[in-house]
Amino acid sequence: MNKDIELAILFADVVGSTQLYEALGDAQAREMVGICIDIMRTATEAHAGNVIKTMGDEVMATFGTPDQAINAASDMQRAITGHPGLHVGNTHVAIRIGCHFGPVVLEQRDVFGATVHTANRMTSQAKAGQIITTVTMVEQLSSEWRAAVRQIDVATLKGRSHEVALYEVLWQTDDVTSMLPTLALANREQHRPRRLRLRFQGEELVLDEHRTHVTIGRADENDLIVKGNLISRLHARIEATKARFVLVDQSTNGTFVYAMTGQEQFVRRDSMPITGEGLIGLGRAPERDSAQSIRFVCED
Repeated sequence: MNKDIELAILFADVVGSTQLYEALGDAQAREMVGICIDIMRTATEAHAGNVIKTMGDEVMATFGTPDQAINAASDMQRAITGHPGLHVGNTHVAIRIGCHFGPVVLEQRDVFGATVHTANRMTSQAKAGQIITTVTMVEQLSSEWRAAVRQIDVATLKGRSHEVALYEVLWQTDDVTSMLPTLALANREQHRPRRLRLRFQGEELVLDEHRTHVTIGRADENDLIVKGNLISRLHARIEATKARFVLVDQSTNGTFVYAMTGQEQFVRRDSMPITGEGLIGLGRAPERDSAQSIRFVCED
């Protein structure tokens, strides 16, 4: 009997496997692909996932939660990147990963549905060493992982009539550390503001323990809609992490933050903490009396 449930779907495949076979020959190339498949399977099972099938140089796996899928994906990338037996001349074998979360149909140990197709298309959008996912998946992630995600592009996928935002998960240690508060930092933090108020054209949004993130941009699906030629559809988001409030820019033209203390900062495709009070400008420097400026206040 068919069964409808929600799952995180992950596809991972070896980049350039055809060239690998041509360069090394069938036996050695197959051995390297086999190493990658074993790593993918081990990482999947370590995070409570199920390998549904392997197809040559590709693995399809399912997970109960988005966090489990991303934990497995990051383990796959780290293990393959650091494996000493995957060097080919001056290069290293790499994989690409795509994920999506949503309803699927389980039937005879296989998984079907639009969610599966979307996850597969995320993989085709990924480059070597990348983990690419969707806004649906990002919205279901823990705040720690959401802080390590950035929008990198929009694309029209086969079978879709509208553009889909593409998000990259920053799994490398250096990148994740720069965007994610570490446990040590969180433990040292004795106090952080309890809420962040955002005010724009008479509207107010509050981040606190009940609402942990907001999205900002010109598209109607954002929590805070700001129109303008320099503003991206999904321009930025603000996260309430365990240690602080973090602004993550996902735009083409960047985000400006002016604090009332006089400090000015600019961020583009990166993140920064939000403290005190001040103004946020999307795509251009904020002006005190401008209708385009977003006011923020951190409160105890």
